[in-house]
Amino acid sequence: MTAETQLPQATGSCCSPSGSCHDGADSGAGADGVTTVYQVAGMTCGHCEGAVSEEISGIDGVTSVKAVASTGRVTVVSRAPLTEDAVRAAVDEAGYELVGRA
Repeated sequence: MTAETQLPQATGSCCSPSGSCHDGADSGAGADGVTTVYQVAGMTCGHCEGAVSEEISGIDGVTSVKAVASTGRVTVVSRAPLTEDAVRAAVDEAGYELVGRA
């Protein structure tokens, strides 16, 4: 799994002072990249989270992946928008089903 770190907030960042990346502005891609949340069916445990995270991390341009089995949500940060086909192929390779964007 990818370790997440907190970076100092830069001037002009997409993040608000509260740390939220949603301050009402619709920027699409912020200083940290594009964040997309997907719904994945079939994850039940930490092993599942790791398998999905590992496969999605292999997609070119992906900088962070956070999978949560209890909700089925996978949050992906990438330098540019990803194609759904690339994410679907990675999730399929891990043995799970991409339902779509959450």
